[in-house]
Amino acid sequence: MAEIKQYVFFDFEMLCSNSGMAFEIMEAIRLGAVKYDLETEEIRYFDRMIKPKNQEPLSEFCKALTGIEDADLAHADNFKLVFADFLDWVGGLKKSRYFSWSPSDLSRLKIDADKHNVPLRTITKIEKRYIDFQEIFKKRVAKQNVSVEDALAFYGLQFIGEKHHPMYDAYNTLRIYLSFLNEPVQSDLIMLKQFIFEEEFLHDVDLINKKLGERLRQDAKLLTEQVREVYQIRDAKKMIKPIRRIIEKYENVLINRSGLFSKENILYAECLVAFYHQMLRSYNEHITYSSKIIIFDEYLLKPIKELSNIR
Repeated sequence: MAEIKQYVFFDFEMLCSNSGMAFEIMEAIRLGAVKYDLETEEIRYFDRMIKPKNQEPLSEFCKALTGIEDADLAHADNFKLVFADFLDWVGGLKKSRYFSWSPSDLSRLKIDADKHNVPLRTITKIEKRYIDFQEIFKKRVAKQNVSVEDALAFYGLQFIGEKHHPMYDAYNTLRIYLSFLNEPVQSDLIMLKQFIFEEEFLHDVDLINKKLGERLRQDAKLLTEQVREVYQIRDAKKMIKPIRRIIEKYENVLINRSGLFSKENILYAECLVAFYHQMLRSYNEHITYSSKIIIFDEYLLKPIKELSNIR
């Protein structure tokens, strides 16, 4: 794959109705994008209306939501022409990485490209280089899907531009990405508050690690007690998701993008994550043999039991 030289963030506005509309027929009516040059940090902008195949007047709901009027679309180009101009503006499919805030924009691109006979190989090149940044942000910072506005607020930023304007949505998504990329300490502090703690410890690294170690040991004790009470496969099945939710809290500690977390706490987190995967492996083996009874070996529990007893 060619070296990535620029980021392209894109967003669609689509046909919509407050009475409901199947996603398949919610054609794109505006495409907005920004591209960010990795070397120069220059930002360029793209904004085009798209004339949909559906020629029915826009619903009042859609006009109010998007700020788009029927007159704006009357003389607009169709999707195929706008997309061709978009590709010219991008200036190099293979040197770009593509982002949007939720996968619905990629889905819209694929559906409308198919409707307008855009070559599949072109869409495939974009899809191979595409990242759903909302999903990354959820996993690494926010714990749940949040709006662009809420994601900006985590970094003390405000939305710039018009709401529901795809070019500004794309631009603000870029701002979130750059904050996420360039402010790992702030990102991990947000992550701690969202995933593990309710309170904030600001930049007191010693206090953060003390409280984190306490929480890791508490969860190790909880897991030890829970797993020891399990003998039936059906009970083990019920435990998988709750345990997974506990483990997810600490995966970002292992990544340690900010360098905030102590080696000791990283080892503790590794212990819990390893326990989960070994437990899951044991569970799946029992399922393979249609077992109704499950007994977790002591070697599986020993590491987290020892962790829970650390003072």
